[in-house]
Amino acid sequence: MRPLSRLFLAALTFSLVGGASLPATSHSVSVVDPQVETPALYDDEAGGNSNGDDPAIWVHPSKSGKSVVIGTAKEGGLFVYNLDGQQIQHLAAPAAPGPDDEVGRFNNVDVTYDFGGRDLAVVSDRGRDQLRIYAIANGQLTDVTDPAAPFVFNTTQQQVNDAETAYGLATWKDSTGTYALVSRRHRTSIGLVKLLPKPNGKVGYQLVKTLNLPSSFTLPNGQSWTPCDEPGREPQVEGMVVDQEKDVLYAAQEDVGVWRMRADLTGTPVLMDKVREYGVPATYDPVADECTPGTDPGYGGQRLTADAEGLTIYYREDGKGYLLASSQGDNTFAVYRREGSNAYLGQFRIGSYNGIDGVEHSDGSTVLNVPLGDFEEGLFISHDGANTPTAPDRENTNFKFADWSDIADGLDLDVDTDGWDPRD
Repeated sequence: MRPLSRLFLAALTFSLVGGASLPATSHSVSVVDPQVETPALYDDEAGGNSNGDDPAIWVHPSKSGKSVVIGTAKEGGLFVYNLDGQQIQHLAAPAAPGPDDEVGRFNNVDVTYDFGGRDLAVVSDRGRDQLRIYAIANGQLTDVTDPAAPFVFNTTQQQVNDAETAYGLATWKDSTGTYALVSRRHRTSIGLVKLLPKPNGKVGYQLVKTLNLPSSFTLPNGQSWTPCDEPGREPQVEGMVVDQEKDVLYAAQEDVGVWRMRADLTGTPVLMDKVREYGVPATYDPVADECTPGTDPGYGGQRLTADAEGLTIYYREDGKGYLLASSQGDNTFAVYRREGSNAYLGQFRIGSYNGIDGVEHSDGSTVLNVPLGDFEEGLFISHDGANTPTAPDRENTNFKFADWSDIADGLDLDVDTDGWDPRD
């Protein structure tokens, strides 16, 4: 166990809400039909080592039906799809700079609008510990990353090869500029990175602030608990989203739960919900490379089964709306109110329909309230970590599209296409 003095890094104080939770109970889960899926991605040499992870949506400025979906695929780079799920572009991840160095490995992606008059897709490259930045015009992406772009968390190539690198990502704009919130793999760190215009139309960036979430926690019984992992690894954050109207960052610490904090990384982060496994003691088995859990003391949450993963927000015109969180361990999505203390509203999963299989082991997801082509009341997209039909010895992933109205009907939520528009 880490000593309690290590819990409050960078002289920050953290709040945990809810106290002791009851053990997980059964709950009704709404089943939503997928309408579209993208082609299979295969994580092997024949498939370009493509392993789907995180989607983002770019909204066309005048023709919603020409909007596109951008998906990360680790070493496979970026894939761009139309609203029918058809691939229209592929961009490779960067090659390794040297024979013993890591290749590019694209993890998370988000879209930001009107950066010096251009729309951008910003990507976390966990292989190179960098951000890759792409200008978007007419649904086509062009790499505009500054050739001199620095590492995000490290200072030398050897550190990148040996250490923890850029992982999760969400973009944010305020009156001072355009930013990316970037998490660090196998660490609790989140960095605030400012995008910077560079000569010849390139875009660079600079890390301006870092916050460290706790790696250990004091339970209601007074004992200290650290989520189990391989020695030397801390409970990392991947899924993140910024409420663009409220300047609030939500960050999913995979084995812990979902945090709410200011997007500028000031103030007091609050643990708004916990995974069911929160507080469960476990022992790491190096031979099996897995953790063996002990007796559940009953301090966990009731809605999220580890890992807590992708986060996304559905906006309403009245300043309200919904925060959606991927409960990867049970293949569902939890829905919370966007406002106040983020009250829990229900759970849904993407089932199988009309020859399209359901979503399992979802990493990233995204939702928009604006009409997009045939998705007239909004669109929800999720990574599917176990796409079918399966192929022998081939890891198969892709992305599934669903109507927001189907999600809303199942959970008695609102449909509001007049809510926040990302282009406003």
